[in-house]
Amino acid sequence: MSLVVIGSIALDNIETPFGKVEKVVGGAAPFACLAASYFFNKVKVVGIIGGDFPKSELTLWKEHNIDIEGLQIAEDRKNFFWSGKYHNDMNNRDTLETGLNVLEDFDPIIPAAYQDCEYLLLANLTPTTQQTAIDRLKTRPKLIVLDTMNFWMDIALDDLLATLKSVDVLTINDAEARQLSGEFSLVKAASKILQMGPKYLIIKKGEHGALLFGEDKIFSAPALPLANVFDPTGAGDTFAGGFIGYLAKVGTVNFSNMKNAVIFGSALASFCVEKFGTEKLKNLTQKEIAARVEEFVQLSSFQI
Repeated sequence: MSLVVIGSIALDNIETPFGKVEKVVGGAAPFACLAASYFFNKVKVVGIIGGDFPKSELTLWKEHNIDIEGLQIAEDRKNFFWSGKYHNDMNNRDTLETGLNVLEDFDPIIPAAYQDCEYLLLANLTPTTQQTAIDRLKTRPKLIVLDTMNFWMDIALDDLLATLKSVDVLTINDAEARQLSGEFSLVKAASKILQMGPKYLIIKKGEHGALLFGEDKIFSAPALPLANVFDPTGAGDTFAGGFIGYLAKVGTVNFSNMKNAVIFGSALASFCVEKFGTEKLKNLTQKEIAARVEEFVQLSSFQI
């Protein structure tokens, strides 16, 4: 039994009101894999890197028990690159430069050793690439979680709708939920989206928490107020990794466990934003994670 993460692996230049960094590790897969590794010790990654990607990062992943057999290395090509600048409120950003490079023709090859996949996280990629990955697994995983974004809704909506029929959980933000459904009310939006295929829907609301819909139930998770948010990049991917990592750990998929998974995913995401890139996710302790989860519990605990 394993947890397979398929997603982009980037080198990022990031500027926020707190500073500027260059060529830090980013992309969906590193954030998600590191987050999941704190709960589950059989995380496997499928992705592609260029010759300029730091090999020290691969050593770190191995130390986190992340299997990199599914990692394609194109030594003679440049890595996927993204450059962005965040506004003062940290909720909006401008993309300054994107270099697809090795990601432009990425074909997700699933190693034979990954065919034991029971938990599959399809991080943000083209919907056709996500569907290809599903089709290449000989046995359907117990749980398939898909993350996507407004860009694919703009240019590949039909492909996205087709892929949604194959997944169990969709994670998107509130603006994307409204765009996909055509409804402003998030409750109405969720109802429409759940008719598109997923059994569960998570709507991320950034600094306002997250909503979980499924089994005719709704769960609202708080966001942890933080004194310093250095870099929001990768927070959503970290959330998704923590979410599916927790579910893989407990081994049972139901609404009750998903509520807990949303909190654990939110806790990991709250660590992520405290430093640039994946830096904060590299050396967390179980004690730190437990304390952060308790903060979330206390934040919304009350008696009547």
